[in-house]
Amino acid sequence: MFVVDASVPERVEIGATGVRSVLQQVRMVLTTVRGSVPLDRTFGLSLTFLDRPLPHAMAEYTGEVVAQVQAQVPGVRVERVEFVPDRDGAVDGRLYPVVTVSIEGVEPSASRRETR
Repeated sequence: MFVVDASVPERVEIGATGVRSVLQQVRMVLTTVRGSVPLDRTFGLSLTFLDRPLPHAMAEYTGEVVAQVQAQVPGVRVERVEFVPDRDGAVDGRLYPVVTVSIEGVEPSASRRETR
C-alpha cells in the first residue's frame, strides 16, 4: 500500500511513470477543487463539507475522497483516509487528508510511503 499525504507540498514531476505517476494523479485529485479545471469541471473534490462541524466535515470529506479518487484514477483503491492534525490551522478548520491506496497490479511487497 502507498500513502499520499496532502499536508506536505510536492512538486509535479513531468513525465512521471509507473507507481510515481499514479500517486501523483491521486495527489492531484486531493488538491484540486472541483470546478477549477477549465476543460474538466468535474475533476477534483467538491467542497460541500466546508463550514460543517468538524466530525461531519471529516465524514463527508472521507466519502468524497474515496469516491473521487477511485472514480478519477483508474486501478486505484482507497484503503484508508486519515487526517493530519494541523495545530496552526486548527483555528481556521483546515483538514489535510492522508490517504492510503493500493494499486492494481502492484504487489504489496513493493509498497512504500510516497517519497517527498
